[in-house]
Amino acid sequence: MEDVILLLAVCTTAFSALLGADAPRQPVVINSFESTADLSVLVPGNARIQPVTQHVTHGRQSLEVQFQPAEWPLVRMMAPAPWNWKDAGGLVLDVTNPGRSSVRFGVRVDDAPTPTDPKRWWQGQGWIAPGARASFVLPFNPDPMSRGMRGLPVTAGLQLLSVGGSPTVDLSRITAFQVFLHQPAEPTTLILDHVRVQDWAGPLEGIVDAFGQYARATWPGKLADASELAARRQAEEADLAANPAPEGLDRFGGCLAGPALKATGFFRVQRVDGRWWLVTPEGHVFFSLGMDCVSHYEGTITTGREELFTWLPGEGDPLARHAGTVAAVIRGPVRQGRTFNFFAANLERKYGPDWLAAWHDVTLRRLPSWGFNTIANWSDHALYGNGRVPYVATVHVGGDHARVSSGVDYWGRMHDPFDPRFAGHAEAAVREIAAKVGDDPWCVGYFVDNELSWGGFGDQAGRTGLALGALAEPADASPAKRAILEQLRTKYGRIEDLNAAWGTSLAGWDALRPAWKPDGPAGEAMQADLRDFVRALARRYFETVRDALRRFAPNHLYLGCRFAWRTEEAVEAAAGLCDVVSFNIYEEKPDPVRWGFVRDLDRPCIIGEFHFGALDRGMFHAGLVAAPDQAGRAAMYADYVRSLLDHPSFVGCHWFQYVDQPLTGRVYDGENYNIGFLDVTDTPYPEMVRAARQVRAEICTRRLAAGK
Repeated sequence: MEDVILLLAVCTTAFSALLGADAPRQPVVINSFESTADLSVLVPGNARIQPVTQHVTHGRQSLEVQFQPAEWPLVRMMAPAPWNWKDAGGLVLDVTNPGRSSVRFGVRVDDAPTPTDPKRWWQGQGWIAPGARASFVLPFNPDPMSRGMRGLPVTAGLQLLSVGGSPTVDLSRITAFQVFLHQPAEPTTLILDHVRVQDWAGPLEGIVDAFGQYARATWPGKLADASELAARRQAEEADLAANPAPEGLDRFGGCLAGPALKATGFFRVQRVDGRWWLVTPEGHVFFSLGMDCVSHYEGTITTGREELFTWLPGEGDPLARHAGTVAAVIRGPVRQGRTFNFFAANLERKYGPDWLAAWHDVTLRRLPSWGFNTIANWSDHALYGNGRVPYVATVHVGGDHARVSSGVDYWGRMHDPFDPRFAGHAEAAVREIAAKVGDDPWCVGYFVDNELSWGGFGDQAGRTGLALGALAEPADASPAKRAILEQLRTKYGRIEDLNAAWGTSLAGWDALRPAWKPDGPAGEAMQADLRDFVRALARRYFETVRDALRRFAPNHLYLGCRFAWRTEEAVEAAAGLCDVVSFNIYEEKPDPVRWGFVRDLDRPCIIGEFHFGALDRGMFHAGLVAAPDQAGRAAMYADYVRSLLDHPSFVGCHWFQYVDQPLTGRVYDGENYNIGFLDVTDTPYPEMVRAARQVRAEICTRRLAAGK
């Protein structure tokens, strides 16, 4: 996994003398690639490096890195002795993209292992447009998550690399940093220069105004006074009247110009002329353009951070109804205390006492006008059964059944479907949502669970992580452990035969009952057995959920589990048991080579989440895929959707999400991304709306033409 999760980092042998325990607060240059000593500490991996005199930002020359097509091409800078960065604000470097395509790159710093503590790293991701030059910072101090946010306001001229969680790296013993790419399709060049450590964060007091906006900047569309909301509402009403939903569609959004297929009264899937489609209840082909998180629930923590806000409602203020409490968060520091929902407060300011009903109505008019035909995952259950816009149902399986670690447990450990309690919990979760949906023909289908811990891909340890996790549990406590032992005993019978195949020296089958892990890398036979178990676990999981849906929602599609992490075995099982296989794909657009495997699944696929963000409208974090500005964000949206309209396997894609996340971070994990079609004042981003409307006209014409 170490070589699979790389990110960027840079420094030189002079650093120890320049930055010690009493680190200077002024920028300290680490490497400008000027001298032989500067260049001697560079170690390329599947990359070609050379000093050049073009694109210099500091000194007389810079470093050209040509990353070659490979899994993780990189340039690494090694430290002859560990550097002490514990007092550094962040690692900053200048990056120039001389090419004609945008480049997504990573930055990573590593610390030194000890006999009891393995090496750890801290990493971030950046995106740079063709022909652009920018200064990027990998933040150390302050850690944004220490303030409950993924991003903080930065010093002018710097761009924050996208990071998640809090750094665990020991900054007092840094041994290397890297700049890397992931699977470039062709040789890709970046110019690096002026690597330094410096302070990067601006002051935090009073950064949020009364509307939840950044208080220390202005930009087009920023709300200055609540009195402007009435005019904005009126202007949007005129815009929606002038831009109704496209013609040529059935009442569910299906393409009337397409073939007349069997009408079953519910959504289904069918391959037509070699291309997969969803089919509406009236029998017309349908490509799902969806909007995730169509809701008003996201608040932000205020307790312990009161100094961030220029205004919070006092006792007796009617808007105090949008305050709440929180006991804990899922990821990041556990916090307790008060929250406030600026977005909901702005909706009340804008629409009045009946704000929720008014906002639901305008939302159901906005989405078709903008070109969206599906209310997608995580949306307000009050919009189920709306009779105007198709929607998906969202199910999360909870309960106290056993779990299994895959080694990639970002949201938590994987369900253990061999635990008999899992089936009951899956049925209960599906039954609860099915009671709200009923036999509504406007429901496309059900997503069940999200971004589960299936393990990694591209390396064998990640691919078999669930099997290794099961073996690492004691059999008395883990149904999955008992299941893998049964599988092995059925195949081998005698322990001697298992030992011969695996290269082990187990005294008997009972030797595997306690927590166990291989002494070294798994051989070919062990790998095959571990993969077989991952496949069996995946089949048991998908069969259990499918059976629950057949019982309580027999007329609706099973849309899968929205893979983020995945293994080949898990995807194979999903394709065999789901109606649609779903992936959350955060890329500029799905690479046709890397995603070519979906053509062989013999199942339609759908993207449950994608987004792009920018930092030109007062937000602190661009999300998982960054754009240079709002115009760039809109262009990337259009390119992404068009790439899927052209793909024969995909039947839709769903944007994450309807509204920007809170400026100071959503409650449970601090995400504060510019990823909405609306800002916190319920004002649409005009660039995004224009792009969505341009693409909407191509849903039928472009995809139908591609299938002929």
